[in-house]
Amino acid sequence: MSTPTATRTAVVASRVGLHARPASLFVQAAAATGLPVTIAVGDGDAVDARSILMVMGLGAKHGDQVTLSAEGEGAEAALESLATLVETDHDA
Repeated sequence: MSTPTATRTAVVASRVGLHARPASLFVQAAAATGLPVTIAVGDGDAVDARSILMVMGLGAKHGDQVTLSAEGEGAEAALESLATLVETDHDA
């Protein structure tokens, strides 16, 4: 039996993009899933969503579409939560 894989798109709501506090919240949540999670901006290369340097290095800005992917049991639920986090401006 293969490992379930899930993919979800989301639009960055934070006015500062995925930088500073929003990036930190996202990375902490991605790491807490216990799953291998990746994030990509548009058609770009996917990076480890559990690394603050990788996530901030993407340069995701307000309004950018990102693609989240995860593997393992609970991947769909984890991505739903992460997408909600990306689509919420916590500094508003």
